[in-house]
Amino acid sequence: MRRPPLRSPLARAVVPVAAGLAFFAALFLVTWLVAAWITNTNERVATVSERTFRVGSVERVAAQISESGPVLYPDLRDPNGTRAIVLDHVGDIPALGWRVFYAHPADRDASCLASQVAGTRQFVDCEGRRLDVSELSRPTDARPLVENEQMLYIDLRAPPTSTVAG
Repeated sequence: MRRPPLRSPLARAVVPVAAGLAFFAALFLVTWLVAAWITNTNERVATVSERTFRVGSVERVAAQISESGPVLYPDLRDPNGTRAIVLDHVGDIPALGWRVFYAHPADRDASCLASQVAGTRQFVDCEGRRLDVSELSRPTDARPLVENEQMLYIDLRAPPTSTVAG
């Protein structure tokens, strides 16, 4: 059965335009739904830039650690703080002697977070024990990187391949 032809000039002008708009609206909706479905993920995907943390000038940071003790980065590795990282420097040469630790004792798991005693190299763990920075847990997936003997980074991408500490 044939549809009746559009008789009025207004109907002949409006119906094709409305059909075109409806088509493009449907196309937009389908594209949006596909994009939403593809990007629907519950886990956070980190990029390489998020996996390398720029600390700053080796001279400035070494001087700061010399005066105030190691630097604690509470949420550098994970947003829940269980992989808080402690940056330390030993020695007199700013480009050498960098170490990183997790902010929990080496003989406890990550749930036993340690807090720093202000202005010192001492930490207090979840049981109230006082620890030196060297008694904290060594990370398997973080390491300090010094670029051109001037800029310090903490690499959170892979296990260390060599020791930077001097």
